[in-house]
Amino acid sequence: MKRSSSILALLLSGVLTLGLFGCGKKPSSDVPNTDETKKESTLNIVATSEDYKPLFEKFTKETGTKVEFLSMSSGEVISKVKAENGKPMADVWFGGGIDAFMQAKDDNLLEKCEFEGSNDLSPEFKDEDNYWFSKGLTVVGFIVNNDVLKEKNLPEPKSWKDLTNPVYKDEILMSNPAISGTNYAVLNSLIQTLGEEAGWKYFEELNKNIPYYSKRGKDPNVKTVAGEVAIGITYIDKSLENLEKEKNAKLIYPEDGMPWVPEGVAVFKNAKNPEAAKEFMTWVFKDENLKEIAKIDNKDTVKIIKPNLQGVELTFPKDKLLKQDISLFGKQRKEMLEKWSALVGDK
Repeated sequence: MKRSSSILALLLSGVLTLGLFGCGKKPSSDVPNTDETKKESTLNIVATSEDYKPLFEKFTKETGTKVEFLSMSSGEVISKVKAENGKPMADVWFGGGIDAFMQAKDDNLLEKCEFEGSNDLSPEFKDEDNYWFSKGLTVVGFIVNNDVLKEKNLPEPKSWKDLTNPVYKDEILMSNPAISGTNYAVLNSLIQTLGEEAGWKYFEELNKNIPYYSKRGKDPNVKTVAGEVAIGITYIDKSLENLEKEKNAKLIYPEDGMPWVPEGVAVFKNAKNPEAAKEFMTWVFKDENLKEIAKIDNKDTVKIIKPNLQGVELTFPKDKLLKQDISLFGKQRKEMLEKWSALVGDK
């Protein structure tokens, strides 16, 4: 009887230990779980921008876990991880177009993760199997340089269709969809909206007006404001709204609708510190930290991700968003980017 009780106690202990960790590996039995160990813990994050440094510092201050991070676009992340045979460059992947996260899930590069608060997120903006989650939406429109338009006597574009007008030859800049999750959303969303044949015909015409494709999602707005081109296809956020006041620029919400893409957050498979990764996922989706993200990202679309979030309201009409199936973003990514590459060549 005594031996049976001991075995039962051991089994219960094992179950409780496993239950503490919803994603990643359980902690090694030879590493003591002490406060001192926790203080020395380091979480590695690959993020889309260095702007998130204050958020990561806040996490360190509140949890004692040090954060080291690397800034990289979503396309570069997935290319690097695949090139290194699935060896992760970090524990957590923070930000970037959801198409790359979908592909990473299909390629078995992500770890399933369940955490406290995940049920409060809209189901359409998280993976049904809990491999990735969204921290907001990126919406896409145009920015124009009024000085360049006036100097070259160009009309102000009102719609996506307008951008194929031959008068805009070499005056439009767009980021490469193979690298920028934002502009992959443009590609996939417009082809969904227009239909396969008409959609590719549209990009064939648009390509004639684009001198080259930049590598960063922010390049079109930066170079447009600098006067290098008249029109940039760009994400729209509050920082760009400020440019309308500071520079002679204007944001345009296309009359025929705005493409959009969720921004992902996930834990890499084989992460070195899965315990800290899970702690971060729980922490970052708390209301006060989502509000911090909204400030850093300069947009309110986290309200779409977590509808019950208080103190954040959308600043653009939701009906401007195009109707699109984001499940196709990941499924069609490889085929669509191959076709895209054949269309634009070495631009």
